[in-house]
Amino acid sequence: MNAERSIPVLYLVIPCYNEEEVLPETTKRLTEKLHTMMRSGQIDHESRILFVDDGSHDATWALISEYSAAIPYVDGVKLAHNRGHQNALLAGLMTAMPLCDCAISMDADLQDDTDAVDRFVEKYMEGCDVVYGVRNKRDKDTFFKRTTAEGFYKFMKLLGVDVVFNHADYRLMSRRALEGLSEYKEVNLFLRGIVPLIGFRSDYVYYDRAERFAGESKYPLKKMISFALDGITSFSVKPLKLISNLGILISILSVFGLLYALISYFCGVAVAGWTAIVSSIWLLGGLQMLCLGVVGGYIGKIYSEVKQRPRYLIETHIKEKKEATDKEA
Repeated sequence: MNAERSIPVLYLVIPCYNEEEVLPETTKRLTEKLHTMMRSGQIDHESRILFVDDGSHDATWALISEYSAAIPYVDGVKLAHNRGHQNALLAGLMTAMPLCDCAISMDADLQDDTDAVDRFVEKYMEGCDVVYGVRNKRDKDTFFKRTTAEGFYKFMKLLGVDVVFNHADYRLMSRRALEGLSEYKEVNLFLRGIVPLIGFRSDYVYYDRAERFAGESKYPLKKMISFALDGITSFSVKPLKLISNLGILISILSVFGLLYALISYFCGVAVAGWTAIVSSIWLLGGLQMLCLGVVGGYIGKIYSEVKQRPRYLIETHIKEKKEATDKEA
């Protein structure tokens, strides 16, 4: 049985990329949420909102700096270069890790239900180290997006990857879960697959996902496909096994085809060959290119991993900058 937990220091980690349109409302709602939870004694007064600017080209960082100066609950981290959503999220979580008892990651677009934060903290107080935010339904998605998203989760399960169905990156992690996450060093990040590997006690909070409050989605179809492929190739080698099995099958079929051709030749049966030969060449050529592409994808990931380049570099952390200024004063 878990020891009783004290009132936690909670950090809300929000990756941001060109979010100037939605950031004022996001800051307003989240500060109100933190203030309400502090007054009710659910979280400690040292709790903060940590915005992570992932190399935005608009006024996102200027707004984060402005809010952090005016609102004591707001902190900000600026990455030196755009590194993508997963790396920005990891940067925020690792920055928050030594400062908090638990951290909740969520998107800046207000699609994640902020009222669910209370239930996340309740689950944490009950002894959970990881709490997954799971969508009740996808009725607000287009038919295409709903079908492809649900198909992706089912396909990942089929490949043996432990992912939570209809869960994105809205989750709570305790400090020891964050410390466990810090031990995973891969460059090709897919946090939805990594977090379940950490273990520890976990639970779910179900919520309804809202429409994006303002601005445009930062995940168009091209990025969604790339993200899905990253998830598949980062956590399963079954596509490589499938290629091997496909090669064996084609080899067996080729032997039967050769036997058929020899029997036809000795029996004096004319072989109507042009269409069949051309079709076979195109089919096998296409399969070979597909297989080379899959193998090349895995080789590319190995190439990225062995270089061991940093996943992100922090240019500015407002809290540290403030503390350094105070010490000098």
